[in-house]
Amino acid sequence: MMHWTILFAVEETAKEGGLFDLNATLPLMAVQFLLLAVILNAIFYKPLGKAIDERAEYIRENRLQAQERLDKAEKLAQQYEQELAETRKQSQNVIVTAQADARKIASEKMAEALQEAQKLREKAVQEIETEKQQALQTLEQQVEPLSRQILEKLLGPELVR
Repeated sequence: MMHWTILFAVEETAKEGGLFDLNATLPLMAVQFLLLAVILNAIFYKPLGKAIDERAEYIRENRLQAQERLDKAEKLAQQYEQELAETRKQSQNVIVTAQADARKIASEKMAEALQEAQKLREKAVQEIETEKQQALQTLEQQVEPLSRQILEKLLGPELVR
């Protein structure tokens, strides 16, 4: 019996217009939906869209500024690296020049020292030679009287003259 009551209720609704009954409710619902969409658009979607667009623009501008700063920093880094390389080359040149100057000065000082040593050696040789000559002269002067004395003692004073 129950089955018959459900079936009877479905038949009555089908007679009235069925599932889609076209009356004033449908346009009223459509107007309400459009009014809700306009209100939501004005109150919620436009400010939200504006905030999203502003945020996107802010992010884009910051990204562009960051990229510009990065490019500038890279250029500065390259410039500093080039200056550093040039400075290193200059310092190497200064070091090489200083080493060459030091070698030159050292060789000059060495040559001067050798010349001074040679002069001192020659002076010492001359002094020795002079002293040798003086000693030989002194000895020659003393040899003759000593040899006479020796001869006199050996042979006697009468035979030596």
